Amino acid sequence: MSGEGRTGQTLLEERRRKLAELRASGQAYPNDFHRDALAGELHATYEARSSESLEGDAITVRVAGRMLSKRVMGKASFIKLQDRSGQIQVHLERDRLPEGVYQAFKRWDLGDIVGVQGSLFRTRTGELTVRADALRVLVKSLRPLPEKFHGLADTEQRYRQRYVDLIVNPEVRQVFRTRTAIIQHIRRFLDALDFMEVETPMMQPIPGGANARPFVTHHNALDMQLYLRIAPELYLKRLLVGGFERVYEINRNFRNEGLSTQHNPEFTMLELYQAYADHEVVMALAETLVRETARAVGPGLVFDYQGTAYDLTPAFRRLPLEASLLEFNPGLEASRLRDRDYLRAVCERCGVPVKPEYGPGKLQLELFEKTVEARLEQPTFMTGYPAEVSPLARATDADPFVTERFELFIGGRELANGFSELNDPEEQDARFRQQVASKAAGDDEAMVYDADYVRALEYGMPPAGGLGVGIDRLVMLLTGQPSIRDVLLFPHLRPEGGRTPQSSGSSGTG
Repeated sequence: MSGEGRTGQTLLEERRRKLAELRASGQAYPNDFHRDALAGELHATYEARSSESLEGDAITVRVAGRMLSKRVMGKASFIKLQDRSGQIQVHLERDRLPEGVYQAFKRWDLGDIVGVQGSLFRTRTGELTVRADALRVLVKSLRPLPEKFHGLADTEQRYRQRYVDLIVNPEVRQVFRTRTAIIQHIRRFLDALDFMEVETPMMQPIPGGANARPFVTHHNALDMQLYLRIAPELYLKRLLVGGFERVYEINRNFRNEGLSTQHNPEFTMLELYQAYADHEVVMALAETLVRETARAVGPGLVFDYQGTAYDLTPAFRRLPLEASLLEFNPGLEASRLRDRDYLRAVCERCGVPVKPEYGPGKLQLELFEKTVEARLEQPTFMTGYPAEVSPLARATDADPFVTERFELFIGGRELANGFSELNDPEEQDARFRQQVASKAAGDDEAMVYDADYVRALEYGMPPAGGLGVGIDRLVMLLTGQPSIRDVLLFPHLRPEGGRTPQSSGSSGTG
């Protein structure tokens, strides 16, 4: 651990001396021990067996793992080894082990990785245990494990040293096992619906598919500026043009924006596109996906998240954005919800910062994010987003001011975004030009013009629906975690101790 102080430094020096002794004896870091059993498998297979049955069958096993506890009692001792599946107890008897092994064992430290060969038996207290016939240190741990490595005071340290967090906090390991299970379930769910998983570029010449500020890098051989992708959307829709009618990607995206309990500069999204579908079809797909994932690998359909009860059983509420503004802002005039001057005055009254170039659609969205979003606790599909803030979504036939777009909110945060895709190349051209004008007026997150995407649409893209799901936020909900950092193995943090890492000289992101 960093900052261990004088006592910690003494422990480090002592452990290094022990490593030096292992090196001198030729026993440092061996790689010839082959484990044949896991702790969890042994408990599952033999937990019901009696002591007499185990002794009679003389079941020999080879186990290995990190030593987390050590109880020395004269001529006999107990240790606990932890492997990826759990923990198993080991019993050591001085007179049963080869000459000198027991005395050497007494100098081993918690955190050392140990290999054991022996037979199964049950102690007087009934615990399944390995009676060691041979054991050795496979890896010397030079740093002592912390006695306590959890709780609010140590949160940032846990994130920085996730490797220690995973060793000492089994509940953290379970969160990430569940994360993997969630992603595996999503893949099975989509594969069963005949979606094809694909891969699209992570470095792109144009940052498209979302309103976000990109990371910028440089390709030396081509001498060109590239952007880490903010979304795979425009590439996936090119595949619709090419004839792949159901595609998805579980992708890593990068957005050069702030950090919070909900935001990390790089994050994982599911994006899918289905030809001959609209936003209603995709909305139903999103609802089923969330519900079935919660049922299969999450907490079930009824659960508690951060002190609030949730029920995914009823149909998710559908609420138009303009209706939500009226519901959560008593006194708003319904007849003036598209009046730019009126909305600007309302935003200023509510403390919502606005820019001169904002139109009524953008002002509606800013007001929604300030006054409504965090209050959408139970599952709610927000619908009817303005075209001004939805440059890739199809406008409704009845009211071109709004689009066939939705966002899913649970627990006051957005989990998914979807819409009927805009497949009219001339309309898309006009929307891109509006975005370019917004960027020129100072909107850093406005899209740039993608001429090749417009060209692809000119070949003809079938009518389609698209969906993006924030995997990290979904995992937060289904594992009960309050922060996105709790579901990312290695979240981004400020430099440790305020230091800025030195550049290696290679091109990086900026």
